[in-house]
Amino acid sequence: MIGFAWPAALFALPLALLPLVIRWLRTSAVPRLDLRAVEGRAIGPLLVALALLTPAALILGLAQPYLRGGSVAYRGIGTNLVLLIDRSSSMDDTFAGRSPQGGDESKASAARRILLDFIARRPDDRIGIAAFSTAPMLVLPMTESRTAIAAAVAALAEPGLSQTDVGRGLTLAMEMADEASASDSRAVVLVSDGAAVIAPEVQTALRNLAARRQVNIYWLYLRTKGAKGIFEVPEPGQADTPHLRPERHLHIFLQSLGLPYHAFEADSPGAVEDAVTEIGRMESRPILTRRPVPRRDLAWACYLLAFLCCAALAAARWLERRYAPRCPAPLLVPV
Repeated sequence: MIGFAWPAALFALPLALLPLVIRWLRTSAVPRLDLRAVEGRAIGPLLVALALLTPAALILGLAQPYLRGGSVAYRGIGTNLVLLIDRSSSMDDTFAGRSPQGGDESKASAARRILLDFIARRPDDRIGIAAFSTAPMLVLPMTESRTAIAAAVAALAEPGLSQTDVGRGLTLAMEMADEASASDSRAVVLVSDGAAVIAPEVQTALRNLAARRQVNIYWLYLRTKGAKGIFEVPEPGQADTPHLRPERHLHIFLQSLGLPYHAFEADSPGAVEDAVTEIGRMESRPILTRRPVPRRDLAWACYLLAFLCCAALAAARWLERRYAPRCPAPLLVPV
């Protein structure tokens, strides 16, 4: 669909009719004998049409026409992906469990860097972003816009808060994934360095969401040095409760949802990158997505048309002057 950046210029379009009322080429009562009748009848209307097109094209160019942007349906390879990112204060520490110093990289910054690279390599994914700490927060709804996705991930660089409400964060992420197309795959990637006890009512809500629609769940556990692993089974006699081992019990709960679930432990940026690569490999399926189409400027085409018309009219004027019949010199008759 065509739009105009300066539509007020279109009010000048009637000026393009001036060649119809103003004589701009000389007329002659003597016909050109070297032109056939058909050619002779066509040249006049052609020159008039060029004279009308020249100002009309200039005025349209001044109005700055453009083809409106939008999006087009596209069958690609990817998934509907929700990134659920932990923004608790512990994510601002390194994998060694201390504040970054010198060239050290915090878990949060390593995750952002690797996720941005992952997003850039997957142009067909529809991605939504949510975060959680003391409370869940919708950062970006599901979208195909790479610019918006990259900006949303970069915005998570703000310092985190103290608590980790992973249960309500998962509820928000699964609700976002539930909004995706029923014919395409959906996945939630939880990026967190810890967990917390999930309240019974939140567990019920998560089970209801799991029963409604299949969602692939991935947990990228950023394990701090010295922390218990989610796969470690306590030895006999050791306490094993959600309050003492929240990460292990979150792992057990996610397994109990009856959904495709994969957990990854990463204790270094390199391990995070390997895990994200593996998630990308598993989430490469046909998907119907939309690809953005930018707005396209058409003013240049109007100016080009005006130039070509002017060139043709200038050539016609030159030919008229060069080959116009001249009156013969008067004969002097001696008296």
